[in-house]
Amino acid sequence: MFAWSADELAVRDAVRQFVDKELRPHQDDLEFGGLPPYDLVRSYYAAFGLRDAAAEAFDFAIRKARAQDAGTPFDEAEPDGVDPALTGVANIELVKVGMGIPTAIGVSAGLAAGTINALGSIEQRERWARDLVTFDKVGAWAITEPESGSDAFGGMRSTVRPDGDDFLLTGHKTFITNGPYADTIVVYAKLDTGDGLDTREQPVLTFVLDADLEGLTRSQPFKKMGMASSPTGELFFDNVRLGRDRLLAGQPGSDGRASARANFVAERVGIATFALGIIEECQRLSIDYARQRELWGRPISDFQLIQLKLAEMEIARVNVANMVFQGIAARRAGITMDLGEASAIKLYSSRAACDVAMEAVQLFGGNGYMAEYRVEQLARDAKSLMIYAGSNEVQVTHVAKALLRR
Repeated sequence: MFAWSADELAVRDAVRQFVDKELRPHQDDLEFGGLPPYDLVRSYYAAFGLRDAAAEAFDFAIRKARAQDAGTPFDEAEPDGVDPALTGVANIELVKVGMGIPTAIGVSAGLAAGTINALGSIEQRERWARDLVTFDKVGAWAITEPESGSDAFGGMRSTVRPDGDDFLLTGHKTFITNGPYADTIVVYAKLDTGDGLDTREQPVLTFVLDADLEGLTRSQPFKKMGMASSPTGELFFDNVRLGRDRLLAGQPGSDGRASARANFVAERVGIATFALGIIEECQRLSIDYARQRELWGRPISDFQLIQLKLAEMEIARVNVANMVFQGIAARRAGITMDLGEASAIKLYSSRAACDVAMEAVQLFGGNGYMAEYRVEQLARDAKSLMIYAGSNEVQVTHVAKALLRR
């Protein structure tokens, strides 16, 4: 796969029209007015039938799981799923107006709901995951802490300790996407049994919290350099009482680390679609500007240094697009990339997006430094990709370790 199919291009064009009509009018409110993206996400889901499709797929999976548990035959035809290429091409268009919209979807319907579906019982999946995949509710996925960003497990200090039949959760999470507004929160914490085990070696448990639990408080959204359309905040846990019905136990003997690492891979591969959206939008704006802007009586597109910038944007676009296609092909084949490969994709694509965005600002000159011309926002958003989903410095380590294990 090295190009979008006719069907995928049709979806791209439909999403692009929706973005221009329904989302761009709210761009300043998202970026500067503190407008949460969630109602816009719901309008996007409604416009493309995504809510109903997600509900149908979820209900089918639950009926199938119940039949398997009961040992009864199950011969229902599986509903058509959403091809990963369609999700990718849609995200590329959504990123162009505000990274918070696809990020909200990815964290809520992807990370939070995906963890519950992977580790939870049928009852837990019905209780929490269905409303997340349909976006009737907003989900958050809480693993990062002030002292454990890239060292997510080793530096984790949030703990749960048994208290009768329940657990008591104490700790602090930060940089949590959707955290200030989430209805449902998936939280990772170390199990403290009081036996003196080194904190780095303590098991990691995964729980589902509702926003109204006593002892849970959360901050207002952070003021950030970029990704302003994506609300990010802190969560504080002061002896939050959690029943065992909130524990995502997974398979016997399993640990929360495995599910989190699987999410790390998906997150890092997904960064390429965000990067491609930024690159394409910067390139489009730069080409239009270069044709219109005149210097010494000539459009600046006539000048070789401007042409070099545009050419290098195209090289970055082609390279990152091929990484997106590689990720789609793997998902279609049911192949899970290893962490090193996913980290390489994240490392390169985020760098490329940041380089292209900064060159777009330079091409626009003084105008590029002004918010009205939009490349300024794209540059700030692009920088977040070098930090989000694990800093690029840590990606280097994962790539190198994977190479050395060969």
